[in-house]
Amino acid sequence: MYETEANSRVEPLSGIPSAVVEEFRRFREAVDARTLLPWGEHCTECVWPTCYSTCDLYRPRPDGRCRRFVDGMVRLDCPGAVNSYLLRIRFKRWGKLWAPGNLRLFGLEQADLRERRDQRIGSALNRLPLPGPVRAFAIAKRYSWKKRAAARRRASSEGVDRFVVECYNPGEQAVDLSLTLRASGGDGVAPYQKLIHVKPGFHRELIPAEQIARVFDLEASFSAELVPNDIDDDTALVFGLIDFVRSRTKPVPAGRGKRPVKCIVWDLDNTLWDGILVEDGAEKLVLKPGIADILQELDRRGILHSIASKNDPAEAVAVLKRHSLDEYFLHPQISWGPKSEALKTIAHKLNIGIDTLMLVDDSEFELAQVRSACPEARVLEAGRYMELPEMEECRAPATEESAGRRKMYREAAVREQAAESFHGDYFAFLRDCNIELRIESLSPANIERVHELTQRTNQMNFSGNRYERMLLEQIADTPHLDTFVIHCRDRFGSYGIVGFSVVDSREPRMTDLMFSCRVQAKRVEHAFLSYLLRRYLEAAPEGFWAGYRETERNAASGKVFQDIGMEKSGERGGVTSLLFRRGSTIPDDGIIRIVEDPSLRATARPCLCAKS
Repeated sequence: MYETEANSRVEPLSGIPSAVVEEFRRFREAVDARTLLPWGEHCTECVWPTCYSTCDLYRPRPDGRCRRFVDGMVRLDCPGAVNSYLLRIRFKRWGKLWAPGNLRLFGLEQADLRERRDQRIGSALNRLPLPGPVRAFAIAKRYSWKKRAAARRRASSEGVDRFVVECYNPGEQAVDLSLTLRASGGDGVAPYQKLIHVKPGFHRELIPAEQIARVFDLEASFSAELVPNDIDDDTALVFGLIDFVRSRTKPVPAGRGKRPVKCIVWDLDNTLWDGILVEDGAEKLVLKPGIADILQELDRRGILHSIASKNDPAEAVAVLKRHSLDEYFLHPQISWGPKSEALKTIAHKLNIGIDTLMLVDDSEFELAQVRSACPEARVLEAGRYMELPEMEECRAPATEESAGRRKMYREAAVREQAAESFHGDYFAFLRDCNIELRIESLSPANIERVHELTQRTNQMNFSGNRYERMLLEQIADTPHLDTFVIHCRDRFGSYGIVGFSVVDSREPRMTDLMFSCRVQAKRVEHAFLSYLLRRYLEAAPEGFWAGYRETERNAASGKVFQDIGMEKSGERGGVTSLLFRRGSTIPDDGIIRIVEDPSLRATARPCLCAKS
């Protein structure tokens, strides 16, 4: 569901490649029920309604809210897709998709009826001959009702098994989407976050619901957002389903042609090696001819490997290690259970479809069992293993990215294990996020982004200043004013430029500090202030000064000064002077790594007179 009441534009599917349309349609057969999250157009720095009058980047929609998509959410009717339409969105910087929600499931036909009803109501609101203010009021009321309905708590998350993001990237560059799911009212509680790497072409991300449930309670209401990272204005993406789903038990029918294999699952006895471990003993086992070369070649192409074997796990892994093959296998399933269950576990842990797995086994019984229980998976008799590199479904090109795919999955497994160990320790969660700040001076390369930041920040703008571009140029060219432009990234992606600060080096005194609310509650402001104290305190006669203009919006964030240990030392013109005394201990919680750009150590300042 989306903001039909504020988006009336409809375009044909003709601009979408037919193969991509078929991918959007193919998934409907896999879904039994879905949620109806009401996705809307939002700004990463939204402080409605204050920013409508204070931000010179504000552009009104029909309902008066801020337009952060170039031409809104454009509907492309796509019968046969899970939600019967696609949405083309051309993002401006700072734009994001946001929705409140709960896990109430609707059967597909029921969901279709609700989608059509919502479209009829939205279209009617757009066509009604009402005065502008009345129409804006009606549109706002309609969307507010949808948000309230979506945020109602429900009793159980039973049946929900995946969160799905379908996206077509028509551009030539990959786009990283940061997905965040956060429990409503869960301040101080770790959110679920995932970086979705959308290469040019079609992408479907399937996230197990139990993976999200390890982080926060899915039976409570929540909010969800998708933020494109470090994009240029007018970056276009086409979205299909973005919802929780309950999967069907029957398989997704294969598309035309042979779908690529993403993971080959190997039996061990008389498949990877000649002999049977429990009968012959480890010393008598010999690898099949050429098996190591085949594993290496397929790994180079980005095809993953795993194991489904009925054996003793410790003994089997010891044999693999002796032959230096253990590093190739992800999430090996070595037990005495059915191999169909092993395949389901591997697909789940790798977060890939079971139709992208191929089992290689010497036992006709095991092959038949998997054909029966997992008909969407492919099977191969072990005697044909030498054919694998030449098979159509295994002919992926070897690239630098594909060669590193196994490493990426191993790192993801380590991060997931770390996430499960937090048990409510928010600082531990932040440390595991690997947050890094890169700090540079104001320059022609970043002045436009800094200008946008100064216009949009509210909740974490500690001076209240908003700078025009010309004034930023003057600040950068003033010898005693040091400028700090702050970039942030973590393991979920890059946030781009998130902060800006100005320090008068003569006292020294911080006259400006502002951050994007995207990094709120991540201890970024604490880390940066400690960085400034280490930079200036040793040469400061009294200590390090800061100016703070407290407002209703920034009061909560302003507690950072107390956390750091700064004392109030007078007030003038509504600006409070704060002092961190020389000789005091500079706090450091060790959460965030800071990297200085060489521009900070340069003596000459760049001229910003030319447009960037």
